[in-house]
Formats: sequence, structure tokens, C-alpha cells
Amino acid sequence: MLLRFAALIALIFLSACGFTGGPVPAAPDDVARLEANIRGLGGEVDPEEAARAARIAYSYTYELAQRYRITDPPLIHNTKVNFGLKPRGLCWHWAEDMERRLEAENFQTLDLHRAIANADNAFRIDHSTVIIGASGDAWDEGIVLDPWRRGGRLFWEAVATDDAYNWVERREVFARRRAERLAAGAY
Repeated sequence: MLLRFAALIALIFLSACGFTGGPVPAAPDDVARLEANIRGLGGEVDPEEAARAARIAYSYTYELAQRYRITDPPLIHNTKVNFGLKPRGLCWHWAEDMERRLEAENFQTLDLHRAIANADNAFRIDHSTVIIGASGDAWDEGIVLDPWRRGGRLFWEAVATDDAYNWVERREVFARRRAERLAAGAY
């Protein structure tokens, strides 16, 4: 109980540090850059689908930030979610909700993938994201769409050039974890 109280005090102190990077509506130039990069995934990508995906990625990030009540940097917000002070906003919430919204568009020339970074660290503090790619291409040829990383402001980057995280396809991470549990007799 004392540890939980100390964590809550630290959270309150850190929240008062004046996070100014909260959610803002997308700038048209940002949407246009993402659209161009999605189109650049391959000649078979429908320009209308690329435009729609870029608009949704930005507008839905902003909508989710409002819904999740983002007012703090990501790690502070995570702590608030884990203490029950905020409804959602962990990275996997963002990825799950973004993937669901983009899937609703039934893109014909774009595929969605999920990836996890930091899956092998000792503390198991994973980071989840959704990746958009040209239909039929490998997941790691796509673009990371990460609304969590900047606290409700969409970050995007090609998987191959995202130096902040070493992404692994989610299916692979889950299969590895199942195998580890089986080996440990956890089933």
C-alpha cells in the first residue's frame, strides 16, 4: 500500500511538470506527407485509399486522445490508466483501436499489421503499434502508425528506419511466448 501511495505522489508531481505536447488536430501538411508516404509504398496503392488512410490515422488519433483524456506524457498516462484514473491509453489500446478503425475501411490495396517492440527485455514492457503497408507486402516494408509515442500526436515512420524501436511481428512474439510457457509447463 505504501508503494502504491508513493507512486501516486510521484505521478502527481510529474504531472505538474507542464507537459505541453498534448493532442492537437492534424495540420494539412502532416496529413499530405503521410498520404504521400503511403502512396510511395508501391504503384499498386490506390491514391484515394492512401489519402483516406492518412486522414483517418490523424483524425482518429486526435479522437482517441480526447476519448482517452490525454493530458500527460505517455508513461505518466500509462500509470494513470494502471491506477484506474484514466480509461484507456496504453500503447496496445492505441494500436488495437487504430487497427479496428482502419480495418473498417476495407482497403483493397493496403494491409494492416501489428508489431511489438521490446518483447525480449527483462521487464516485459512491450510497445505495440499498427503498421500500414501495400497489399501483399511484408509487414516490415510498411509504415509504423504510433499515436502513443508522442502522447496523442501521431508519429509515423517506415518500419525499416524507425530507430527508436526494434519491431517484431506480433504473431511471432505471441508464438514465442506460447512456446516459452509450454516449455516452462505453464499450460
